[in-house]
Formats: sequence, structure tokens, C-alpha cells
Amino acid sequence: MEVDKIQRIPSYKLLADALVQNILEGKLRVGDALPTEAVLCDSFGVNRSTVREGVRLLEEAGMLLRSGKKLLVSHPSREQIGAQVQRAMVLKEVRIEELWEGLRILDPALAELAALRRSDASLELMEENLKETARALQEGRSVVQLDIEFHSLVAEAADNHALLVAREPLGQLLFPAFDIVMTKVQSAGKRLLAAHTAIYEAIKNRDAAGAKNWMEKHIEDFKRGYEVAGVDMRIPVAQAASQKAA
Repeated sequence: MEVDKIQRIPSYKLLADALVQNILEGKLRVGDALPTEAVLCDSFGVNRSTVREGVRLLEEAGMLLRSGKKLLVSHPSREQIGAQVQRAMVLKEVRIEELWEGLRILDPALAELAALRRSDASLELMEENLKETARALQEGRSVVQLDIEFHSLVAEAADNHALLVAREPLGQLLFPAFDIVMTKVQSAGKRLLAAHTAIYEAIKNRDAAGAKNWMEKHIEDFKRGYEVAGVDMRIPVAQAASQKAA
């Protein structure tokens, strides 16, 4: 009889999972200091190396933050959560078109909400981004990071944390891959700036329908850019990144 080997979960992983459960149940709250190594060793019946490995996992996940000699319970940042999901997407060989489809749904909805909820401070940040994008284009510099920033600013202005967390890994994977288009399609930068400007104006004027429509056009333009650049959107995003490097 053939049987699969029993998969044993490492002790440090069990400890990390137990601490996470305590945090989720409110037994440990954000800002609380984590018990000392000695207390954790005694509570879980493990040695110090197990505690240290388990704690390290939670630090990497952004759930613990060092403050002097103490470890405080913390909220993972949107970027930290996004980075974890990004790695999973790369391992799953998520395709460019799948990322595009996700943003085609999320970004117009976020632009619509941004027009209804934006603050003066968020408008100022978008305006500065537009000015810097114009300068970068004039000087022949890459605008990919500015593109990522603009869409993030729109998403933040929407003031919906659930949607923010959902779109973070999509944007962080898709927008850098779009750099291929920026280098191959001469008009891509100017079209990007024109679309961003129109989206900004609609948000500024609290024109929710206009902001949504312009963002839809802008995301559709992404797809046309890939087609003009001769990039197959069915390839995994990691493969697109390697093509750019080559």
C-alpha cells in the first residue's frame, strides 16, 4: 500500500498562526507590546529559536513592528499586503490580460468614488503628479512610477480601504510591465498625460460620471498600447518583465 508522507507543520509556523489568531480575536490589539520571549516560550511550550522564527514571520508580514527593544502589534501596510499577493500572482503565472481585466473593473469605480469623496489635499497631490509627469516627458525620463503614483492617488481619494487593498497588487504588477509600451509606442506618454489630466479635472469638478468614463477610456488605451507594441497580453507578467530586461 502506498501512502503519502504526513506533512508536519513547523513549530514556529504554528506559533505564528496562534499569534495571528490572538490579534484577529482582539486579544492582542494594534499598539500592544508582544509578550517577552520568555513568556512566549512558557505559554507555547517551545524554545527561544522557535519563538524568534515565528516572530520573524509576523515582522515580515507587517503585523509586528520593532520599537526599541519592544515588538508592537501593527497593521500591515497596503504595500506589504500587496507584495505578498504579488508573489502569489507571479507563482500562479498570472497573465497581463488578467491584471488588465482586474483594473478595468476597479479603477473606473475608484475614479467615480474619488470624484465624490476627494479632499483638497488629494487634489493637490494629483496636480503635482501631473506637473512632474509633464516635466519627465519633456526631459525624456520614464513616467512609469509617476503613472503608478497617479492611479494610487486616485484610489486613495476614493477612501475605500477594501478596494485599495484589492487593487494594490494588480497595479504594482501591471504598470511596470507597461514600461514596454512606453519604450515602443512614441505617443504613449502624451496620451497617458492627457488621460490623467482629464481624470483629474473630472475629479476636481466632482463629475463622477466623467471621472469613471475617462478612466475606462484610459484603461482601454492600455490594451491598445500593448497591441501596438506587439506585446502578447496572454503571457505571464513575469515573462513580460524579462522581455523588457532583455
